[in-house]
Amino acid sequence: MNAEVGQTIAAESRFRRFVASYTENKVPVVALFVFLSIVFVALLSPWISPQNPYDLSQINIIDGCLVPGSMGTSGMTYLLGTDDQGRDILSAIFYGLRISLAVGAASNLFAFLIGLGLGLIAAYFSGKIGDFIMRIVDLQLSFPAILVALILLAVLGRGTEKVILALIVAVWARYARIVYGSALSEREREYIDAAKCLALSQPRIIFRHLLPNCLPPLIVVGSVNIAYSILLEATLSFLGVGLPVTEPSLGLLVANGYQFILSGRYWISFFPGVALLIAVGSLNLVTDRLRDVLNPRLQR
Repeated sequence: MNAEVGQTIAAESRFRRFVASYTENKVPVVALFVFLSIVFVALLSPWISPQNPYDLSQINIIDGCLVPGSMGTSGMTYLLGTDDQGRDILSAIFYGLRISLAVGAASNLFAFLIGLGLGLIAAYFSGKIGDFIMRIVDLQLSFPAILVALILLAVLGRGTEKVILALIVAVWARYARIVYGSALSEREREYIDAAKCLALSQPRIIFRHLLPNCLPPLIVVGSVNIAYSILLEATLSFLGVGLPVTEPSLGLLVANGYQFILSGRYWISFFPGVALLIAVGSLNLVTDRLRDVLNPRLQR
């Protein structure tokens, strides 16, 4: 009971430091507002977008490659211009944000669960089981994540589910390594010995006592990995092995306009690239402050 009360008090203290840190420093406040706005726009993209850029009844190829601020044949003003197919760049960015964020969040959720479970098992059951799991983790981390994803997608083909699966395989070992290092030190603490003396079951010791003390660093790692996965997916889509054209992400939008840059039609790639930069940059700034809050020794 005392351990649970102590964990509750510690969580409340971290939350107060989190709120206080955002009131003291304006940069994380702006970054958090920007990122939440991006999430809001992505969730409501079907309703707030000026058009559905992938509905053939709403686009006109005559309006292709219009400069930003131009008016189309339908009387609609394209604030960020159009691509070669006559699709509104602003609407395409809204839809692309939804796909990019969904792929990054979904892949990291499953990678988090896999890495968390295997990391806890490897740390708690030291010996052959732990060594076997960590050798797999070391082997996974010895290869660049983009190389692993490229090989998998070359075998599986293009598709949203296949990209998510490739990102899960490429990222899960990062979580397992962090959990293993954190759980290994927590395993030697007195409250774990006390739980063993009380003859508590191993699953209860792992998930009720060991797991909560391993979560704070994983929150930061998870936020960083979401941004990393968004960039990784954008790179894969830019290379032509990621998402299909029917489900475009920001990376695919940048790739679609790459061939038009030299002809002066920069806006087709430029604005999706800026949206990708803002999304990842704001998330990284929020994560950086969150890391300082969860670990007071890193306070600047």
